Order: sequence, then structure tokens, then C-alpha cells
Amino acid sequence: MSTQLKIVRVALAERAYDIQIGAGTLATADQFVARHASARHVVIVTDRNVAAPYAAAVAGSLRTAGLKVNLEALEPGEATKSIATAERLWNRLLALGADRRTLVVAVGGGVIGDVAGFAAATFARGLAFVQVPTTLLAQVDSSVGGKVGINLPGAKNMVGAFWQPRGVLVDTAVLESLPASEYRAGLAEVVKYGVALDSHFFDWLERHAAELNARDAATLTHVVERSCRLKADVVEADERELTGRRAVLNYGHTFAHAIEAVSEYSGWLHGEAVAVGMHCAARLAERLGRIDAEVVRRQRELLVALGLPIELPPLGAERLLAAMARDKKVEAGKLRFVLPNRLGHAELVEDVPTSEVEAVLANIGK
Repeated sequence: MSTQLKIVRVALAERAYDIQIGAGTLATADQFVARHASARHVVIVTDRNVAAPYAAAVAGSLRTAGLKVNLEALEPGEATKSIATAERLWNRLLALGADRRTLVVAVGGGVIGDVAGFAAATFARGLAFVQVPTTLLAQVDSSVGGKVGINLPGAKNMVGAFWQPRGVLVDTAVLESLPASEYRAGLAEVVKYGVALDSHFFDWLERHAAELNARDAATLTHVVERSCRLKADVVEADERELTGRRAVLNYGHTFAHAIEAVSEYSGWLHGEAVAVGMHCAARLAERLGRIDAEVVRRQRELLVALGLPIELPPLGAERLLAAMARDKKVEAGKLRFVLPNRLGHAELVEDVPTSEVEAVLANIGK
């Protein structure tokens, strides 16, 4: 496999954009922005963990192109996706003189992309923004598709908008320095694509687990490109989650969001919760007769091979069920889950019996 530059096009009529994937692309941020956005003023939103060197590299590139650049560094972590942070960014944009020609550039992981995108979507009724994801999870998932938002104390991603970026600039070289836990968390979303959308990709992941664990550059380029293409296909078919097609991207997330909410967004990386959530969802699908034990086994073994957790923490079934009742997929008070009916295909399942969910929560570690 080559590590040459790859382009994935997200075809959304006048909201269409490119995902540019390669190694060392941060140095060309000025060229990418010039092709995809008309701006005189750029506000970079990042977190303190990646402000140097990554956000600084992007800022330097943009300044060489003659753009006015301001940089706003937030605290890292899921707790940053809050009303308080959104208010802080709105006030900073106001103080910096942001107007309709201002471009917001999110440099960081999923938290930064979500909260910066939400600020862009809501300030002055919408500013253009560009995603520069620096974690594997953000590169393969959260930076693509236009979902932006913040958490409420009792529910993840409950306040937000659909606001497509002007472009997504992916530099796979930054993954070399990503902490092991953050890297593995991103692999959970990669596995999700295989289980929910592409059995051939799942087969490929099983064969290349060693290369993934070694962060092989060519392997990562392929993984990011294929994941982005799969997500782009779904987003193109159901941009605003009106048909239910886009819901398949939330495979494992009903359980995962409940784990995160009950844990008060502390102690769990999103991808870690998704890994546990996918194992719970597969066990639920097996109990409902949708898949056999072999699918559960293959998913479990791949997650474990990639160093991901599958054990449900002792958070209490009642508390988890209460959190699930606040999930965005709940309709008319009834729980709905994204569940596979074969490897490579998942769908939204209506009115899952609470007793079956309780049984999964009680037995997931056994």
C-alpha cells in the first residue's frame, strides 16, 4: 500500500467537501484552506495537549499565507464539551472581531472538533470551519459528517447541530506520537465500520491487527481512507438522520453514551466506551436471535487483539438504563438500538424489550 495523498469526497451538493489524507499535511494547511475557504481571519481552536506542535504548525502555515490568526487553547477532555466552553468561545469570537469572513479551524480530537464546530455553527448564525483531526478517532469518525455539539450533564451530545466543514485535513504522521490509550480508542470506531457496514473490511482488520498495533503508516492510511469513505457514503444518503440510515454509525453508542454519562465523562475515553458498547450490542443482538455466537466471538477477539476493553464497569444496571432512556434514539419512550443481523450489516431496531437489555447488563462479563 502507498502512503501517497488520498482524497475522499463527501458529496453533499453545495455543502460538499474533501477529506485530504496523507503524512505531513499540516505543513500545507495554508494551501488546503486557500482551496476550500475564503477567509482573511482564522481562529484556531485546540487543546493544551496539541497546541504545540500541531496547532502551532497550522497557525504558522496560515500566517505565512498572510492570514490573521488567533489561537484559543482549551482544557483537554470530555468535560470541555460543555455549555460553559461554548459560551467562552462565543465571547472570544466576539472579542476577536470575528465576522462572516472568519474561519474557525479545529485542531485536535473529537472533543475539540465537536465544540469548535458547535461554536462555528451558532456564532453569527454560522461561520465556516475546517477540521484538522489529530487523533485516530477524530480522523476516522467524528471529523466527518457535520455533527457538532456539546454535552449536558445527564446526556452526551444532546445539544448540537448539523454543520458541515469546508474540508477535513488529515495528517496521519501525528498518530505516531498519540498516547497508546488514545490510539486504541480510535481503533474501536474502525472496528465499528467493519461490523456495521463492511464485512470485507472487518476481515481485513482481522488479518492486519499486528500492523495496526504497530501503527504501520501504510496500514493507517488505508484504514483512515476506508473508514472515511464508509462514513461519507452513509452521510451522503442521510445527512440529517431523517431516514434512519445514518443511525447505523451509532452501533455500540447507546451503551457507550450511557457508560460515559453515568461515569460523569470521567475515566473513560469515548472509544473505550464504544468498544464495551459494541460487545454489549452484539450480545443483545445474539439474545434477540439476530446473529449467532460466531459473530460475537469474532468481534470480541478483534477488540481484544487491538487492546480494547469489553468488560462492563460496575456502574449499576438501573443507572445505565436511565441514561439510555435519555438517548437521542429513544422514540415515544421506547428504547431503540443499532444491532447487526450479520457481519457487515446493522440496522436500527425498534422497541427492544427492557428485560433483554437488563440481561445483557447483568451478564456481559460472564
